[in-house]
Amino acid sequence: MIKAIVFDLDNTLMDFLKMKTISCEEALSAMIDAGLKIEKRKGMEKLFKLYDEYGIEFHEAFQVFLKKEIGKIDWKILASGINAYRRVKESFLGPYPHVRQILIKLREKGLKLGIISDAPKLKAWLRLTGIGLADFFDAVLTVDDVKGKEKPHPLPFSEIMKKLKVKPEEVIFIGDNPSRDIKGANQAGMHTVLAKYGQWKTQGKTKMEKADYEINDISEILELKLLK
Repeated sequence: MIKAIVFDLDNTLMDFLKMKTISCEEALSAMIDAGLKIEKRKGMEKLFKLYDEYGIEFHEAFQVFLKKEIGKIDWKILASGINAYRRVKESFLGPYPHVRQILIKLREKGLKLGIISDAPKLKAWLRLTGIGLADFFDAVLTVDDVKGKEKPHPLPFSEIMKKLKVKPEEVIFIGDNPSRDIKGANQAGMHTVLAKYGQWKTQGKTKMEKADYEINDISEILELKLLK
C-alpha cells in the first residue's frame, strides 16, 4: 500500500529550467550591453555547457564563463549580468501546470508528501515559498540536511523515509533526472516515476536508468495503478 509520494523539486514541481534559461538570456544581453563581445546564441551554448559540466546549481558559472571568454573577470560585465539574472528570475519562478491541484488531491487521499532536493536549504525553501507550495509537504530534505550528499547517494532517500515514517515499498518517488533521481530511488527500493516533462536535452545523452513509470504531465500521477 502506498503511503507517501516524494518529489524532486527543480524540473519536477517547478519549471526551473525555463526560469534558468530566460534569466541567463537576460544576463547575457546585459553583459553584451556592458561590453562583452560575443553573439548571444553562442554565449548561451557556452554557458549551458558549463552548467552541464559543473551542475545547474553552479554558482560561479558567470565568472568561469568570463574567464574562458576574455581571460579575466571584468567586474562591470559580471555585475551587469548578475543584476539582470536576479531581476528576471523571480518573474518566471512558478510551478508546472496542475501541480497545486494534484498536491491537493494527493492530500485528500491521505498520502504523506515529501521532497528531496539537491539545492541548498535556503534556496530550496525560497523556491517552495516563492511558488506557494511549502505548506503541502510533511518533510523537505535538502543537500544541507544530508551532509552534502546529493542524489543518487542513498542517504537522502533513507532520511526522507525516516522523516515520513514509511518503508521503501510504501513510497513513490517522482523526478526528472534518470541518473540521479530514478537511480537513487530504484536503489532505495522505492517505486519510481520519471517526469519526462521536466527533462532537458542533455539528460537524453546519458545512460538512462529505467523508471517503473513515465509521465508527460504531473496530472498523470493519479492514473498510476499504485494509487487506484
